[in-house]
Amino acid sequence: MLTTAEKSARRFARETPLGRTRRARKIDRILTEVYPHARCELDFENPFQLLVATVLSAQTTDIRVNLVTPELFAAFPDSRALAAAPVEEVEQIIRSTGFYRAKARNIVALAQELVERFDGEVPDRMADLITLPGTGRKTAHVVLGNAFDQPGVTVDTHVSRLAQRFAFTGATDPVKIEHDIAALFPRRDLTMLSHRLIFHGRRICHARRPACGACPVAALCPSFGIGELDPDAARSLLKYEMAPGAAKQGQSPTEPGVQR
Repeated sequence: MLTTAEKSARRFARETPLGRTRRARKIDRILTEVYPHARCELDFENPFQLLVATVLSAQTTDIRVNLVTPELFAAFPDSRALAAAPVEEVEQIIRSTGFYRAKARNIVALAQELVERFDGEVPDRMADLITLPGTGRKTAHVVLGNAFDQPGVTVDTHVSRLAQRFAFTGATDPVKIEHDIAALFPRRDLTMLSHRLIFHGRRICHARRPACGACPVAALCPSFGIGELDPDAARSLLKYEMAPGAAKQGQSPTEPGVQR
């Protein structure tokens, strides 16, 4: 006898490329309604701040980064100031983000590169951004999409996981995942699509135990059944503003800490 997950996988096994595109866009429409507040949860005022904050967000939470960046940017408000900063002083400010020595070296070196090669400004081209210390395609897409309004897919752990569970891709390489997702949606939607997938991954479609029984896109998911199916038990797994009792506790929809 087939399990629920096996039945879900079989249901979509012969899906055509057109059918996949239509299903993917329907999933995004539903997530748009479920997560109207989806956005980049790193606090920033300009491209430089977003670039540095995104580099700092590796292996920690957005909340943790948002706690340290006010002090960091008060001390070193632009790339020229950070380029001249003593690495030891930067380390102390960002210590709580983890891997602080490597991160301090990266953001100081990044600032030096900005000053030396780009007149202190953050470049608005992928080809330039990925040459900066600590900056790969994921970080570049965060900056391009949210600071320069150049849409792209941010393939973090959540987007990668959901793209595979939704059968948007069968790939594991981040660049291939990025291209497979981008092929399913209009380019203008890609930055916000990334935010919505990340929100859904944090709140419902968890890595270890997804809350399948409380998922708004369960009927469209080839992986439905790999997690908790009982509706009450599934609701107990919801995170952040969706968690049981969160509204009573005054938790905002932009409060979660996110590991990248």
